[in-house]
Amino acid sequence: PILYPQRWVQLGYLASLALLSDWVCFSVAATPGTWDAIFHRNPTSLVDVFLFTNVLFCFLEPAIVKRLGLRKVVVGAAAVMTTGCALRSGLELTTFLPFSNAMPAYTEEIIGTILVGAAQPFFQCTPTLLSAVWFGQNERALATSIAINANQIGIATSFIVGGAMASGAGEGAAEGLNGYFSLITLLSILVTTGAFFQFKEAPPTPPSASAEAMIKAEKARAVYKADGSRDYSNEPNFPSVAWKLLRSKGFIQPLVAFVASIGISNMISTFIESTLHRSGVNSQDQIDLAGAGFQLAIMFGSIVLGSYVDRSKEYKSVTVALLGVSLALLLPLGVAENVNNEIILALIIALGFAVGPVQPINAELAVEVTYPEDENAIVAVQQVAGNLFSALLVPLLLTAQGTKLSTGTQWGDFTGDYVILVIIALAGVSYFTTFDSPLLRTIEDSKANNKSAEN
Repeated sequence: PILYPQRWVQLGYLASLALLSDWVCFSVAATPGTWDAIFHRNPTSLVDVFLFTNVLFCFLEPAIVKRLGLRKVVVGAAAVMTTGCALRSGLELTTFLPFSNAMPAYTEEIIGTILVGAAQPFFQCTPTLLSAVWFGQNERALATSIAINANQIGIATSFIVGGAMASGAGEGAAEGLNGYFSLITLLSILVTTGAFFQFKEAPPTPPSASAEAMIKAEKARAVYKADGSRDYSNEPNFPSVAWKLLRSKGFIQPLVAFVASIGISNMISTFIESTLHRSGVNSQDQIDLAGAGFQLAIMFGSIVLGSYVDRSKEYKSVTVALLGVSLALLLPLGVAENVNNEIILALIIALGFAVGPVQPINAELAVEVTYPEDENAIVAVQQVAGNLFSALLVPLLLTAQGTKLSTGTQWGDFTGDYVILVIIALAGVSYFTTFDSPLLRTIEDSKANNKSAEN
């Protein structure tokens, strides 16, 4: 099979769009006080609006991608996201540069956030489809890792750039936040324009034997109308596809691991400021750097371990190890009040390296064990479960922060929010150890490789 250089351009655009979408989601994570001072509302409610919208459109995404194709949905969703960013930053079309100098009304912020949340599933659910369509069999986990966890770089950017631009008081707070949101809008416009001209549907030839077999199977299933257009009336809807996947051997274990990983990483990102305050870290610069470091560690770990899994196919042992390490790291974070703040900062970085790679590795694992099912629908199911779980966790952890569990040791009390995260990690790793299913896609590729070697 031929691997085309264009695959890296494809990956670059999908990763950039995912980065921008989560940058919007967590845009005020580093400066919640600024948001509260302007709108007198808790910024975590904005995260919930985003996540619930994301979940809704994850239900719609697989059918839309099947009908319109990868290029149209990615470019179209990018345009929707740009529109949402523009609403959030405020527009004054009477000026040469159409950005206002003041924050728009809260209603516009909500509508803009909903638009970005609606667009994100088309960047979050398509990485395994992109990797299957464009990348070779020993590149897929790496490509998926970069695309799925590019959103973590967006969150890291929100801590670094947001902390620098959106911090302030009085009238300066609104002006700084507006300039920050306008920057996001400008970058979204640039990436969307580039994707319109450069993002393609598929390579001239498939990159692997399993990809070629998928194309043939899809053509065999297709039904066409008299006018030659494809008839989608009898295509299974998302709930029926999801139900079929949930009953497939080996699918539930990677789903549980994926949900545990996304739940833990999203909650650490959302509440990192309160965690650090408990350990005595009150410097905004340190909080911003810790938040950025956590996200960068997720991406770095995903690239390193994604490459290893590509070569070794050790999905199970790597996932068990990562969830086990995550569990161990969460324990001292739960008693942060009695742990040196430098140690807490190091633990947060280490947790990012451990918990983040679980998502892309188990997205690829789910595709492996359910082959030749639709890669896009598989990740859509995982994203629905993961983001719905995260959205429900936000108010739960917010409430649990006020409760403490006595450890009866020198370490003092364990905070309620970390009790919940420890339970999630423990349940995830315990259930995943039951995984025992063949890697059907790898078997298909191996058969083709063996035939080529014989010839």
